[in-house]
Amino acid sequence: MMRRFLLLVTFIVLNAAAYAVEPDEILKDPALEARARSISAELRCLVCQNQSIDDSHAPLARDLRLLVRDRLKAGESDTQIRQYLVERYGDFILLKPRVAADTIILWGAPFLALLLSGFFVWRAAQRRGALLRSDAPLTDDEKAHLDRILASKNQNR
Repeated sequence: MMRRFLLLVTFIVLNAAAYAVEPDEILKDPALEARARSISAELRCLVCQNQSIDDSHAPLARDLRLLVRDRLKAGESDTQIRQYLVERYGDFILLKPRVAADTIILWGAPFLALLLSGFFVWRAAQRRGALLRSDAPLTDDEKAHLDRILASKNQNR
């Protein structure tokens, strides 16, 4: 019984995205609908932010899906539609932002952060190692303190 329930829940979760596109949105021409789905899968839902507009149930995602389909019916190319949406909403609407001069920081920041954190960890390890490897002789105060510790340990035995 539990297994059937888990299978049902898994089926519902995996197929939830398939139901985001409402039946009244689907174009009659299968080729245009395939293009619309392809474009929609590459565009970020501005409400959900980690879903494509094809997967999102948000009203804005529906509006964007309808906009894509209207522009396809008007004869625009996939590139023209994407460009229109980028001009209107910025690069954020693309789930996979393009590499360009204005997005190079977006692409390079993770690598830069990794390099900087690695450098700081290396420097901290070097400093800690230098402190542990100190060859400086003990001062008289340190020797006296060490003698007291050793004497108290010998008395406890």
